[in-house]
Amino acid sequence: MFSILSSAIVQFAIVLWLSFETKSAEVLSFAMIAALLPQTLIGPFVGVFVDRWSRKRTMILADSFVAFCSAVLALLFYLDCVEIWHIYALLAFRSVGSAFHNPAMEASVPLLAPESELLRVSGINQVIYSICNIAGPALGAVFMTSFDMTYVLMFDVVGAIIACGSLLFVFIPNPEKKSEETERDVLREMREGFNVVYEKIGLRRMMMISITVTFFLMPVATLFPLMTLNHFNGNAFQMSLVEVIWGVGMLIGGAILSIWKFKVRKTTLINASYVVLGLTFLFSGVLPESGFVYFVILTALAGVSAPFFHGPFTSLLQIYIHPSYLGRVFSLLGSVSMLPLMVGLAATGYIADTIGVANSFIISGAVITVAGIYSFFIKTIRSLEQES
Repeated sequence: MFSILSSAIVQFAIVLWLSFETKSAEVLSFAMIAALLPQTLIGPFVGVFVDRWSRKRTMILADSFVAFCSAVLALLFYLDCVEIWHIYALLAFRSVGSAFHNPAMEASVPLLAPESELLRVSGINQVIYSICNIAGPALGAVFMTSFDMTYVLMFDVVGAIIACGSLLFVFIPNPEKKSEETERDVLREMREGFNVVYEKIGLRRMMMISITVTFFLMPVATLFPLMTLNHFNGNAFQMSLVEVIWGVGMLIGGAILSIWKFKVRKTTLINASYVVLGLTFLFSGVLPESGFVYFVILTALAGVSAPFFHGPFTSLLQIYIHPSYLGRVFSLLGSVSMLPLMVGLAATGYIADTIGVANSFIISGAVITVAGIYSFFIKTIRSLEQES
């Protein structure tokens, strides 16, 4: 939590600094792409090494590398010689560190927690991410206005020290290999990770639907500020309110997931989450200009439903796939999931200008709803947990 929170503070402070210094949407888009594209490109390769190496050591080294990048950027601010390209480069390097850290963390969970508690652990992780998503921007804004950027960036170093220090006291066993590997080949091991998913029809179909939902979800998720500003004629406060409400909704959803022991199948929770999320988008798109209050309520519902997709989906993979393949599977899934976000960042302006923001919500909501309903009727997906 300390590591993620400190990174969220620094990330938002950098965005604010770029906003004040350049006042350019293009610069912000390039910064987001620099922060995400390396993870997308190297993800499938990274997973191979996450499965080969000690996951504890991988997390410590990855977190330390991210903190080192923040320290270098802090030094550039201290010397008053920072350039925009420096920020792009260091955001890209931070992204490389995150590409190793995230799948190593998720792949470690089933080695520490019993299978019956994996869904609740995923709920706790959703709570942590939600807290950081709410507190990170708020603290980032406060710290940036109170301190020099040099000191703000050093919060990331402090967070990494706390996180790595904590990990030193945790024993994470290395997963037992499915078979003895006489020779190690990166491309062959990448294919193994891909085949683990592809060979299981139910798992393959579930992931294809997830990719479809993400493809329509992420570009529209970048349009929330424009929806508030253009369609509802909102102001800066209302834009911030919508973002906070989304985060609070995710916090509530994650808390419910971590406390309540659900008796229904995880695939049912995932499909229901798609339907609720899709309907909130669809109804948001058909609201009149005077319906901002209802938009806030629908956004809160969407936030509550989001953890019921990610939490069960993650725990299902942790249960279904042998731990020795999980690094590759989570890295591959992360790369595939980020591609729609790249499309969204690149096409936000085009979508808003040609289709219209409200129409984008309607189309995306309809597709996501249909995907969720269709998934209920796929027998191989319903039987996944019986097979596992």
